[in-house]
Amino acid sequence: MFTKILIANRGEIAARVIRTCKQMNISTVAVYSEADQEAPYVKEADESYLIGKPRVNESYLNIDKILKVAKESGAQAIHPGYGLLSESAEFAEKVTRAGLVFIGPRPEVIAKMGDKIAARHEMSQAGVPIVPGTDEAVASAEAALSIAQSFGYPVMLKAAAGGGGIGMQAVYSDEELEKAFEGNSKRAQTFFGDGKMFMEKLIENPRHIEMQVLADHHGHAVHLFERECSIQRRHQKVVEEAPSPVLSEETRRQMGESALKAVERLGYSNAGTIEFLVDEQENYYFLEMNTRLQVEHPVTEEITGVDLVEQQLRVASNEVLSLKQEDLSIQGHAIEVRIYAEDPNTFYPSPGQLTKLELPEGENIRHELAVNGSSKVTPFYDPMIAKLVVHGETREQAIDLMAKALHKYEIEGIKSNLTMLKRIITHDQFKKGNTKTTFIRDYYLPTLTNQ
Repeated sequence: MFTKILIANRGEIAARVIRTCKQMNISTVAVYSEADQEAPYVKEADESYLIGKPRVNESYLNIDKILKVAKESGAQAIHPGYGLLSESAEFAEKVTRAGLVFIGPRPEVIAKMGDKIAARHEMSQAGVPIVPGTDEAVASAEAALSIAQSFGYPVMLKAAAGGGGIGMQAVYSDEELEKAFEGNSKRAQTFFGDGKMFMEKLIENPRHIEMQVLADHHGHAVHLFERECSIQRRHQKVVEEAPSPVLSEETRRQMGESALKAVERLGYSNAGTIEFLVDEQENYYFLEMNTRLQVEHPVTEEITGVDLVEQQLRVASNEVLSLKQEDLSIQGHAIEVRIYAEDPNTFYPSPGQLTKLELPEGENIRHELAVNGSSKVTPFYDPMIAKLVVHGETREQAIDLMAKALHKYEIEGIKSNLTMLKRIITHDQFKKGNTKTTFIRDYYLPTLTNQ
């Protein structure tokens, strides 16, 4: 096992990794930008190093600087967290070449799954259901029109590289497609350095359900059941829960088997997530694979009792996976909400100085924090500042506990999405489990117009 690791990330995920490392007696090295020098995780780490100015390309995306700190500090491995460099095949390869261990899958697997067209091909070969779509990049808007007419509208236009909803747009007509193709291609080029687009048949009113997997370097793999992540705004998740409120045991079994087929096909190791779209008949289709730890991993930890960060570290240090599929079971129900520094009506970020942060406390309430009561939320990074996680014996108990916890949660000095989260959790359609990807559009946004 490692004695010292560097965490190439920031905020709540850096703090999360530090917490498990402390429990395992592993020393931690944090890196931070000028904007994050007072961030809680910087003080929680055993060592912390300034790596640059606030903008990510001058700090958290500076591979050479991060590797230099890792070598000078004596770190043996690097945990990439999520976002930033976590799904950069180049970073993983350079970490390995530097004689360090990358706590994640092999670079070639990251590259393959980072290209959505290549990922579709791999999943098809593994026997995992995929959404009908193009097997190659769409060359032009004219070609896109021809393909859309053969599929039939609506279609989903997507960037081949990247994620987070960037370059993604549902399209319902030729006119919309002509406008959307060029604009989304330019966005993808700007954000990912790759403007290639592909298209899929749009699965209308789906659920977004994902399977957590773990695999070692010795051919052993397990899935840790599913997470329902359907409540999203701008294609980004807001509320996640485990297990899904609607999956039958048979569909759960089939999705788990499909996830493990994907792992076997790829020769995957470490933690990963297979994301699926699920229609109203419980047909499921591969969406993408995230080759890293997910933001929403705590709900899986709560229902399985498995520390996923610990497992990542053990796998990366070449230990044999101690978990067996037959020993894993779902224990109760967990819900996570993402707390953003943003206007709950417009979803625009709301940076500023926090003047108060009062957290609900109690049994089965868990916090993952990027800030404290005196933190300054800067405009340079993702506006998620915290996650609130609860666990109950049943979904109804978890909803009740989350509603009570949100009622006691106080943030002052900046705008936050707390009011939005309260409305979602107490909405009768949420309680019924009607949590499709259209939830915000259908049930939350109308409440704003009626104010």
